Amino acid sequence: MEYIYQYSWIITFISLPVPILIGVGLILFPTATKDLRRMWVFPSVLLLSIVMLFSTYLVIQQITNPSIYISIGSWTINNDFSLEFGYLVDPLTSIMLILITTVGILVIIYSDNYMSHDQGYLRFFAYMSLFTISMVGLVTSSNLIQIYFFWELVGMCSYLLIGFWFTRPTAANACQKAFVTNRVGDFGLLLGILGFYWITGSLEFRDLFEILNNLISNNEVNLLFVTWCAFLLFAGAIAKSAQFPLHVWLPDAMEGPTPISALIHAATMVAAGIFLGARLLPLFIVIPYIMNLIALIGIITLLLGATLALAQKDIKRGLAYSTMSQLGYMMLALGMGSYRAALFHLITHAYSKALLFLGSGSIIHSMETIVGYSPDKSQNMILMGGLKKHVPITKTSFLLGTLSLCGIPPLGCFWSKDEILNDSWLYSPIFAIIAFSTAGLTAFYMFRIYLLTFEGHLNFYFQTYSDKKRSSVYSISLWGREEQKWIKTKFHLLPLLTMNNNKRTSFFFKKKYRITRNVRSMRVPIITLPNFGTKNIFSYPNESDNTMLFAMLVLVLFTLFIGIIGIPFFKQFNQEGMQLDILTKLLTPSINLLYQNKKILIDWDWYEFITNATFSISIASFGILIASFLYNPGYSSLQNLNLFNSFVKGISNKLKIFENKIINVTYNWSYNRGYIDFFYATFLIQGIRILSKLIHFFDRQVIDGITNGVGILSFFVGEGIKYVGVGRISSYLLVYVSYVLIFLLLLIYSFFL
Repeated sequence: MEYIYQYSWIITFISLPVPILIGVGLILFPTATKDLRRMWVFPSVLLLSIVMLFSTYLVIQQITNPSIYISIGSWTINNDFSLEFGYLVDPLTSIMLILITTVGILVIIYSDNYMSHDQGYLRFFAYMSLFTISMVGLVTSSNLIQIYFFWELVGMCSYLLIGFWFTRPTAANACQKAFVTNRVGDFGLLLGILGFYWITGSLEFRDLFEILNNLISNNEVNLLFVTWCAFLLFAGAIAKSAQFPLHVWLPDAMEGPTPISALIHAATMVAAGIFLGARLLPLFIVIPYIMNLIALIGIITLLLGATLALAQKDIKRGLAYSTMSQLGYMMLALGMGSYRAALFHLITHAYSKALLFLGSGSIIHSMETIVGYSPDKSQNMILMGGLKKHVPITKTSFLLGTLSLCGIPPLGCFWSKDEILNDSWLYSPIFAIIAFSTAGLTAFYMFRIYLLTFEGHLNFYFQTYSDKKRSSVYSISLWGREEQKWIKTKFHLLPLLTMNNNKRTSFFFKKKYRITRNVRSMRVPIITLPNFGTKNIFSYPNESDNTMLFAMLVLVLFTLFIGIIGIPFFKQFNQEGMQLDILTKLLTPSINLLYQNKKILIDWDWYEFITNATFSISIASFGILIASFLYNPGYSSLQNLNLFNSFVKGISNKLKIFENKIINVTYNWSYNRGYIDFFYATFLIQGIRILSKLIHFFDRQVIDGITNGVGILSFFVGEGIKYVGVGRISSYLLVYVSYVLIFLLLLIYSFFL
């Protein structure tokens, strides 16, 4: 076992040859490298699989013999300063390595087909390999300065991947927004690192925690200064994990390719903030104000993310706000000191959310066979519907991911979220009420996404023909009616698309849209419609290719069974007779270090668990029921609730007032992102611009004005004096006598006053 730990440093560098060889190949042999571009997926998967096997063996060793291993080497040595590097293997590292490698491998396999059409295929795989390498280096770092180095590499890779399609203005703006927002948190992180080095004289985690605990217990340090430094460290986690108020970059990050959205929102960038909070929790836990602040930020974020997801039309943005809300649950757990619950939810959420994002990518690909020209249409849920008949595997996978995120047993997120909800009652009843209410909102907006996408009828291009009349149906929306024209025919739901000169044309839309490389091969049965006499080509959405479905199905297995690691099914007991689960046994060294080697015993009470679970499942079921009722194809909006109208006719006006006021306010709040982006744009960005203009005005008019004024004054004084100096003694005496007389008059005047 010691032997395997000694060579754990190689984990970080195993995948490094892939981006290096791709870069060298594109520079030296661009044509050959591009011709053989599809071969690069094999070394990417192979090397990352080796890292996964290595990580799996480490996890097994950690479970059988829980321990913490640290290896440190000197980087630079000076008289009073020593910069060291090393690697740390503990339960937290093992968990993160498994997440990064498993999700990373599946995303790479999925991306091989998803990005096959793109000219930047090689660039994509180079960026993604560098991304996973940076994250692996981050979680194995043994000190703060090393974490900061890989922290910035993760930020750089996210910038490159979010702006992968940089010719698209929205993508270019999104990557800049993510970069600038994260720089705010990263600057705070750097200041916090410097502050704690000044306090303790060390950057190594074990030394840092021990020295700080001794200083605080002996009252040898300014607690206010320590609190500020801890807050600055936490600012880095706020930005990276998209916590309020630095969450604004996350929905815009959806401009990147969908596989990257899965990687960022599941196992890499946003997980880095939770990882940093968990890694530094022994430092935060001795500062009560910081723990309360972490819990407060978490509860605000989980509620804000859930409310902002309610009215999103873009499927990826809806999932992004869902990620933000779930990260709030993890941060809340860390603030409450529930170390195990936070990491448990990090694991279960990673697989469920990766499944949902890959499922959304499959949906987008299916819609692109019809739309093909505009991402805002291929991702707009209002223009979807009825896809369950055409993409059954994607539909089933997406449904399981949705149920998991809603907290429905026995899926993964049920076990972890329920543990956080139970712990919140012990911490604060107010926080618990908010957390339970948000669980209901989560079930509502996730099933809204599912129902708008898969249920109902096909919208947008999926239209049918009728010889006699045209009828209208409405896309099911809580916020009101959006009319779509439909036509009935015996062929039923046939999209009228024609192919003309390499351009795709809708029969009912005169505008032609050129087929791009984003459009894959379409299954197009040729059908002759009556009364037209011409052959038209029709296309249904079709299921994704096998490689994409394979990655999704593997994630389905994780979603179904990952909760087992946190349940004591196997009757393992510790020395005190307490029943243990796999996760608790794995986290024992970290939990002991966190609570200063105090034995923390977790007893699993099935009766209490079932009682609490019944309450949480009821709330989630209520949210699902409301979403199903409002977005059921039989109902258009709240105005068409015939069930209510038949029984409660007398309160129709009140329902109308409720819809017009409360629902519209909720919709505007959610659709406009809580007006937070507007606030930043109006007050922060415009304020900085106005301040810059004022400073520019002060510099040009005041500072430069004084300098220029002195020069001009000197010029005029010189011009005036040159006429006085004429060389005549009589003129000089006249000036002298005039000055003497003026002085005497002033003296006499002041004397009499």
